[in-house]
Amino acid sequence: MRFDYDHVTNLEYKVRAQKLRIREFESGERYVKLKKLHGAEIRKKDSEIGRLKKELASANARIITNRNHFMEAMEDVLKEKEDLRLEMERKLKKEQEHRHKAEARIDEVMDRLSRKQEKLDEAYARIEELEGQITKLTAQVNCSYENSSKPSSQYPNHKKIENSREKSDRPRGAQPGHKGHTAKLQEPTEEDIWIPDPEEFTQNPDQYKPTGDYVYHQVVGLRMELVVQQYCANLFLNRKTRQYVHAPFPEWAANDVNYDGTVKALAFILNNYCNVSIDKTRDLLSEITGGKLTISKGMINSLAREFSSRSSGERDELFDRLVKSYALHTDFTTAKVNGSNVHVHLCGNEDGDILIQAREHKGHEGIRGTPVEHFLNTLVHDHDRTLYNYGSSHQECLSHVLRYLLASVQNETDLTWAGKMRELLRESIHYRKCLEPGTEPGPDTVADFERRYQEILDLAENEYKDYPPTKYYRDGYNLYKRMREYKDSHLLFLHDIRIPYDNNLAERLARIVKRKAAQVISFRSMGSLTELCDSLSILLTYSKESGNMFESATEVFNRNKPA
Repeated sequence: MRFDYDHVTNLEYKVRAQKLRIREFESGERYVKLKKLHGAEIRKKDSEIGRLKKELASANARIITNRNHFMEAMEDVLKEKEDLRLEMERKLKKEQEHRHKAEARIDEVMDRLSRKQEKLDEAYARIEELEGQITKLTAQVNCSYENSSKPSSQYPNHKKIENSREKSDRPRGAQPGHKGHTAKLQEPTEEDIWIPDPEEFTQNPDQYKPTGDYVYHQVVGLRMELVVQQYCANLFLNRKTRQYVHAPFPEWAANDVNYDGTVKALAFILNNYCNVSIDKTRDLLSEITGGKLTISKGMINSLAREFSSRSSGERDELFDRLVKSYALHTDFTTAKVNGSNVHVHLCGNEDGDILIQAREHKGHEGIRGTPVEHFLNTLVHDHDRTLYNYGSSHQECLSHVLRYLLASVQNETDLTWAGKMRELLRESIHYRKCLEPGTEPGPDTVADFERRYQEILDLAENEYKDYPPTKYYRDGYNLYKRMREYKDSHLLFLHDIRIPYDNNLAERLARIVKRKAAQVISFRSMGSLTELCDSLSILLTYSKESGNMFESATEVFNRNKPA
């Protein structure tokens, strides 16, 4: 281990110093020095304390002065603030008073506005109601045979139906190259009446030469005369019973005076088809025979019953043919029996078969017992919902639909769908009419018609969202829903050329029944109406088949009579 002399030397010096200080403390010299040194420090501190006290007093004086100035300033500020607060409170109070008054005025104005708004809402509601009533009344006033199912006969003073053909400069009548339609020459019943030749022709043989041909002009008249066949039988006296006896007369000559089919057919057609009253029928037959033929009213009245009874077999055949038809027209019309409404069912086909049946009710009860009940093909009708339970397919009468669309165009002026749909249907009908017989419609053309049909229905849906239907006029909206729901039944005629696009055949039959019902006013029993319907069925069917209604009726009445 190395010995460090410097470190020992330092320790020795420190020891000596500590011993010196100890001796000073022990002798008291150190205390004296410290006391003197402490006294000097105290005096120095006292002097500094005095100085600081002076400075503190001076600072306190300045603080007090500043505080006094601050308090004075604060008092001024607080006073100004208080004055400002009081002023603001006065202004606020005044503003609150103005606000309360304004709120009161606003409440009063709002009450008046609320009352006026209520009156305005009532006025708008009333205006809307009146507009709806105006639309309804306008629709009723404008309702006619052109835009509804009402017949034109109910409008005797209706305007002239315009011809839809385009006008041209060509003269009326037959055009060059077309055969004219002239009256038919009849077989002469009397000797020819020769007209003398003018002397100008006979006296100038060099100028006029006979050709050997003749020119005929006829005057056709009508002569009505009785044809009377008188049956005779020897009269015998029975010597035992004293009674007169004779050979039996045939059935058609059983009475003293009997009328054959010609007389009955003429009276029957006049009364039941031409709708001439019984009295006028009787008078007419009497006058055209010079008063010789006077038929009783009872006999004329019984002709429908007799005709119906004699033609029951033909009606059964008609029933079978109608059931087997490819397309069947059907409809109902009304009549009166003892003042109460009853119904008449009409059905027919394109072959000319017609069956008219009297029914007390419509619906399924009215269909029962008609060809429609057993029909399995296409029914053509005027959207009678009951008929959708029969047949395999259906064709709506587009004549009715076109009239309903016209009514929608006239009464819903803000909408455009009805006019477009009407033009589309007319275009499709025209296309169908122009097809050659036996030619089926083109699939692409039919698909295009169906696409446009659906587009117009979508347009109608959007238009009715913007202009909802009112409770006063919903016919157009109901027609739109019907045409959407029964789309296939409106366009079926485009898929099959054998399907007609209207129900005009049944409409024409209905007019025949309605004209007779208007002439009779009220039938006395369902039996008399049934007999009339039975008779008209055979009469109309036979007239279409043979083209001669009188001969057909005569044949029915002359049955069981030899030729």
